[in-house]
Amino acid sequence: MPNPIAAMIVIGDEILSGRTRDANMHYLAGQLTEMGVDLKEVRMISDDARIITETVSTLSASYDHVFTSGGIGPTHDDITADCVAAAFDQHIDVRDDARALLAAHYEKTGRELNAARLRMARIPDGATLIDNPVSIAPGFTIENVHVMAGVPSVFTAMVASILPTITGGAPLLSASLRIERGEGDIAGPLAKLAEDFEDLSIGSYPFQDNGVYGANIVARGTDQSRIDALMAELKEVFA
Repeated sequence: MPNPIAAMIVIGDEILSGRTRDANMHYLAGQLTEMGVDLKEVRMISDDARIITETVSTLSASYDHVFTSGGIGPTHDDITADCVAAAFDQHIDVRDDARALLAAHYEKTGRELNAARLRMARIPDGATLIDNPVSIAPGFTIENVHVMAGVPSVFTAMVASILPTITGGAPLLSASLRIERGEGDIAGPLAKLAEDFEDLSIGSYPFQDNGVYGANIVARGTDQSRIDALMAELKEVFA
């Protein structure tokens, strides 16, 4: 049975402008790989309501799981929750369960639960909350879309909360071999091996190291014996 497939949407003008470097995609990809969920696509989009809504709708219909990062904070440009609600035609407002979490947190810290902070309790009616042990304000899951914060420490905590609820498949395994020949020299034999090992993903990543040209060949798949067989063939062909 094939592994579940997933997509990620990274939301924020600060990412696209280069002001902020995204770390969440790298982290999520590693976690999904370990549990056997294949991340097939990542889109980075702006804080534009139409684009967010359309992207959520499109990817939700195409993948088993969609993970979003960013846009659920207290400021005016944090519009992700509203856009996801629109994508599923769901009503959204401050929800009692989310409000209670925030109220207890801000009372404990001696800060006011003002209107801006209360925005973080806006949750679609049909959604399930995602726990946030770092800063309390929850993410949420609606159908197959998991909506999480963009701050890396909070995103990481939310991922830890949501992944146990997801059924994975066979973990993705990998192996690599360094070949000190130019890609033009190895392309033909490598193409033949790719045909013989269609069940594996085989990538060629060129390098230049102190005047030496070569490529790192990386094989990925769920069957260790097949990966080992390919590595043996590579070593024989390019010995």
